[in-house]
Amino acid sequence: MQHFKTISDYCGAIGIKPPKHPHFDVRRFEENSHNIRTSMPPFRHEFYFIAIRTHGEGKVKSGHNLNFPEGVTIYFNTPFQILSWDIEVEWAGYYIIFSQDFISSSHYFDRLLDDFPFLKIDESQPFTINSKDLPDIIHIYDKIRQEFRSENQDKFSLIEIYVLELLSNIRRLFNKQSDEKKVSEQIQKADLKLLSRFQELIKMSFCCETQLEANANPHSPSYYAHYLNVHPNHLNAVVKSITGQTALFHIHSYILKLAKAELAQTNVSAKELAYKLQFSSPVKFSSFFKKHTGATPLSYRKTASL
Repeated sequence: MQHFKTISDYCGAIGIKPPKHPHFDVRRFEENSHNIRTSMPPFRHEFYFIAIRTHGEGKVKSGHNLNFPEGVTIYFNTPFQILSWDIEVEWAGYYIIFSQDFISSSHYFDRLLDDFPFLKIDESQPFTINSKDLPDIIHIYDKIRQEFRSENQDKFSLIEIYVLELLSNIRRLFNKQSDEKKVSEQIQKADLKLLSRFQELIKMSFCCETQLEANANPHSPSYYAHYLNVHPNHLNAVVKSITGQTALFHIHSYILKLAKAELAQTNVSAKELAYKLQFSSPVKFSSFFKKHTGATPLSYRKTASL
């Protein structure tokens, strides 16, 4: 399955022109009609895609959503979802697409997933809107596109605000059609499942029988995010919202528990233990252990044996 890490790679794969900015793009569907691939096999990408289709036929599969609604439809693609389509070229409407780097560079998006939970992975359900609501949504897309195509040096200051305006309006429309309590319960259930899978994967990654891939780093949240098919920032946000601690804290805590148990109950050398716990060198293990406990591995062993 193809996996696109950049917006430029994604645009190239579907046959359209590259974006004017590496981390953000806004277009009318009509702009792509002469070049876009009308059929795409399953793929993944690493960005957020927020669209409104005002006209067009064909089938789009987004995550677990297999039945794309008819009529004026708002839909989202979120990082690492599996996507595919078989559409007609005469699609009309708008979309914006932006990367995690775009989010990280803005202080407006610190709580993006908390404020707009419909963007959460596997919860992004397409929905139709009433025609009377269409002009307001199109107007915001128009403002984003106009500013994006301008030569203003500070254009992204306004674009970020317009994106928030767009998301806020979509949230209002989404909530009108959804059972908020049910949606909240679904998201909470998905988050708990992700946390559980993350914690289990940490344990599996440090089992003596586990053979890691070359250059794999189980000390990094990115390693687990890759296997869980989510963005590292999303994983961290979910883990922190439930436990109050970061994903990195959980990884380090588990490594420390294993290290302390080994030092207190076995005769394995500090050098062997360092490699067993996937450190690149005994020096880095010793530094890590002392930073978190205030003691070297050997001094901790002596204290534990008293």
